[in-house]
Amino acid sequence: MTRLSGVPLKFTFDGRELTGFLGDTLASALLANGIHQVATSIKYGRPRGIVGAGVEDSNALVQIEAPFPEPMLSATTVELYDGLVARGLRGQGRLATEPDPARYDAKHAHCDVLVIGAGPAGRAAAAAASGRVLLVDDQPDGEAPEGVRFLSRTTAFGVYDDGFVLALERRGEPTAPERVSRQRVWRIRAKRIVIATGAHERPIVFPDNDRPGIMLASAARTYLNRYGVLAGQRVVVFTTNDSALDAASELAGAGAEIVRIVDAREGYGVIGTDGGAHITAAHVAPLGSREGERVPCDLLLVSGGWNPAVHLYSQARGTLRYDAGLGAYVPAGDLPNVTVVGAAAGEGLPETKVLWQVPAPESEVDTRFVDQQRDATVSDVLRATGAGLRSLEHVKRYTTIGTAHDQGKTSGMLAAGITAEALGVDLADRRPTTFRPPYTPVPFAALAGRNRGDLHDPVRVTTIHPWHVEHGAEFENVGQWKRPWYYPRPGESMADAVRRECRAARTDVALMDGSTLGKIDVQGPDAGWFLDMLYTNMMSTLKVGRIRYGVMCGVDGMVIDDGTVIRVGEERFLVTTTTGNAAKILDWMEEWLQTEWPHLRVFATSVTEHWTTIPLVGPRSREVLGRLAPDLDVSNEAFGFMTWQDAEVAGLKARVCRISFSGELAYEINVPSWYGPALWQAIVDQGATPYGTETMHVLRAEKGYPIIGQDTDGTVTPQDLGMSWAVSKKKADFIGKRSFARAENNRPDRKHFVGLLPVDPSILLPEGSQIISPEALFTAEGASNTAEVLPEPPVRMLGHVTSSYDSAALGRTFALALVRSGRERIGETLYVPVGDRVVPVTVTESVLFDKEGARRDG
Repeated sequence: MTRLSGVPLKFTFDGRELTGFLGDTLASALLANGIHQVATSIKYGRPRGIVGAGVEDSNALVQIEAPFPEPMLSATTVELYDGLVARGLRGQGRLATEPDPARYDAKHAHCDVLVIGAGPAGRAAAAAASGRVLLVDDQPDGEAPEGVRFLSRTTAFGVYDDGFVLALERRGEPTAPERVSRQRVWRIRAKRIVIATGAHERPIVFPDNDRPGIMLASAARTYLNRYGVLAGQRVVVFTTNDSALDAASELAGAGAEIVRIVDAREGYGVIGTDGGAHITAAHVAPLGSREGERVPCDLLLVSGGWNPAVHLYSQARGTLRYDAGLGAYVPAGDLPNVTVVGAAAGEGLPETKVLWQVPAPESEVDTRFVDQQRDATVSDVLRATGAGLRSLEHVKRYTTIGTAHDQGKTSGMLAAGITAEALGVDLADRRPTTFRPPYTPVPFAALAGRNRGDLHDPVRVTTIHPWHVEHGAEFENVGQWKRPWYYPRPGESMADAVRRECRAARTDVALMDGSTLGKIDVQGPDAGWFLDMLYTNMMSTLKVGRIRYGVMCGVDGMVIDDGTVIRVGEERFLVTTTTGNAAKILDWMEEWLQTEWPHLRVFATSVTEHWTTIPLVGPRSREVLGRLAPDLDVSNEAFGFMTWQDAEVAGLKARVCRISFSGELAYEINVPSWYGPALWQAIVDQGATPYGTETMHVLRAEKGYPIIGQDTDGTVTPQDLGMSWAVSKKKADFIGKRSFARAENNRPDRKHFVGLLPVDPSILLPEGSQIISPEALFTAEGASNTAEVLPEPPVRMLGHVTSSYDSAALGRTFALALVRSGRERIGETLYVPVGDRVVPVTVTESVLFDKEGARRDG
C-alpha cells in the first residue's frame, strides 16, 4: 500500500510524537499509527474510537492544543499539518483563553447552477449544466468538468429561500500566512441548485457496539483507498446489504484476514463484543439467540444500510417519504429550483434488510448505544415512548439523540426505527425529525468573519468627531454612534463637567453635536396624508417654513418615537427621529408603504449622514447667531419658534430651525456634513461652550421632555406621558387610534409620567429603582416602618424611576418616573428603596424648570 504523498508530517497526540503524511486526516494518521481509541464518552466515560471517515463520525472528538486551542473537533475532519498537537477528549473540551490569531472572511458568489457534491453524480450534473456553474465539495481533492468553477474543501451547510446557500471553505491551516484567511463563508445565490451529497452508511445497534475498532464498512474502505491505511488485520463484517461485501473484498486484497461475514439476511447477527481500548472479539449468533460463538478479531465492520443525505433538500423545504427497501427517508420529488441526484436521491443504493437493532434482553446497564456521542441507549428511547411521547421530534428532545456533532447522521434513523418498533407503527406514516442548518458544525469565528474586535459592530461618527477627540471628550454609544458624553477639563470629574456645561446652556451660550438625530426625507404628492397616518397629530396642515413636534405610536397605541416634522415644500417633509430609532422608523415607514398603502406616491430616504446639525443653546444664542448670520433677522417677530429659514451662517449655506430641546432660546443649524467642522469651529470661536449627551439629558429632564426608550418601555401611550394635546381629535384615523379606546388604555391606574423630588435633596435615585406606596411600609404586625428599612417581600410596586439627575438649575437632585395614577398623586409622598434603606420622595409635575416657558423666547 502507498501512503499518500510520502511527505512526512510530525504531530503529537496525547503526548506521543507521531508521524503522518501530507493528505492525512488526524483520524487516518492515528489509525496508521495503530491508535483506535481517541476519546471517552461524555456520560459514562467509555472508550470511544473512530467510527466513520468524515462528518458522519460521532465518536472521535479531539481537543487541538497547538498552534491554537480548539475544542470538540472530529478527528475525521481535521486535516493533518506539521506541528499539530492534539489530545483525545475525556468528556468536554476547553475554550481558548487567548485571542484567535487566524483571519476569517466572507465572500459572495452568484451562479446559474450550484452543484453540491463532486462525486460521480455531481460531476455529471455540473458537466450537463449550462451558464455559470459552481461546484462545491468538502474534500480537499477532486476534479471539475471544464468550464466549471470548483471550490474544494467547501461544505454547503445551509440552504435558504430564493436559492441562497451558505458554505464554509477551509482555506488554510492555523499556521497559514497571516494574509490568508483560515476559513471563508461563501454566500451563494443560485438560480438552480443540484444536490449530490451522497449517503451516510447506517450502523446497527447491539450490546457493546461502541468499542474502539468497531467501524462503518464504508469508513474502512475510505481509509484503505484514500489514505492507504488498513484499519485491522482480523476482520469480522456484520451487514444487512451487499455494500459491506465490497469492503471485505478490498480489505482482503490488502492483506487483511476476513474472519467471518455475519449477514443478517441469512439470520445471523452480532450480539456482543469483548475488549477495552480496542475490540478483541465479536459474539455471533442466530438473530434472537442469547448465546453465540466468540470470534476473535481486531476490527468489526458494520453496515445497516444507507441513509441518503437529504439534509440540504429538507432545509430547502423539500418533503420526504419513507423507502422501505432502503430503510431510510428519501426526497419525495424535486423542488422548482432544487434537484436531488445520485445517492442523495436514493439512486444506486443497495436494498437492505431493515434491522435497527439486534434483539437483546434488557440489562441493568444498557450498552446498546443509539447515539454514541450522547451516550444515549435503546433504554433511553424506550423510556421516552413509555412516558407517552409519540413524535420523533419529542423523542429526540427527551433523549438528546441527534443533537451532537453529527446531528443524527448515524443515529437519527436508528432512533426513528426503534421508536416505530416500540410504538408498533409504520415509519411511512411518521414524519422524520426536522433537518436544520448547519449541516456540519461551523465555528463562530467563521460566522463572525472580520466582524470582531474594533470591527465587531460598525462605529458611526460625525464629521466633527476628530474635534471631540482632540478636545478630550468622553464618549457614549448611542445606537452605533459615538456621541460626546461630556467634555472634562483637567481636574474635572464628570459631575463637575456636566454642571459647568449645564450652567453655560442656562446662563450663557452652548453648542452640541446633534448630527446623529435621525433625518428622513419624505417626498411625494401623498406625503402629507402618509405622515397624518403615522403621527398622532396633524401634519398635512403644516405650512412651508413651519415645524411641528409629533408622536408616533404602534398599532397598539404605544409610543414608539417622537421628533419634529419640517415642511420643506408642498410635497416634501423632513422628519427627525431619535438617534437610536432612525433605522427602525425608516423600516416602519417602508413596511406601511410596501404592504398596506402601496398605492401612495411617497418616497422615504434616510439623509441622517447628509447633514451636520448643531443646536445653539442659551440666552446668548440669538446674539451669537446674529453675529454669524448678519443677513438673518433673528428677532422673535421675524424668526418665531418652530419655524425655519435658509441663511448663510459663518459664510456657509445653512438651514436654521428655531427648535428647543432644552427649554432655552435655541436654534438648530444644519449644513451639509462636509461643512460641519467649519461651522462648529466658528461657533466655538464665539465663546460657546460645547456640551455632551449627559448635559442634554439634564436640560431636557428639567423641562419634563421624555426620551423615548428611556422614559418609555413599550407600554406607554401619549396620554400616559401627559401629551393628550399631541393626539388629534380631528383626524379620522391614524396608526394606533383605535387602541386608545381599549378599556386597558383607559384604566385610571395606568402609569403616568411624573417628576420625583427626594425629600433629602442630596440623594440621587438610581435609575430603574422601584417606587412603593406608604401603605407598603407597614409590617404584617401593623407596626409603622421608619422608612429606613425595606419591608420583607412581596411589596407592591407603583412604578419605577426612568431618569435621575443632579440639577445645578434646581439646586438639588430630581427624577422622572412612571407611576400608577401618577398625576392624581402629585403632592403625595412615596418611597424608593435605595440600597438597604427606603427614601421618601414627593410626586410633582414632570416640568420642574421654567414651567411658563418664558426662557424659550429669550
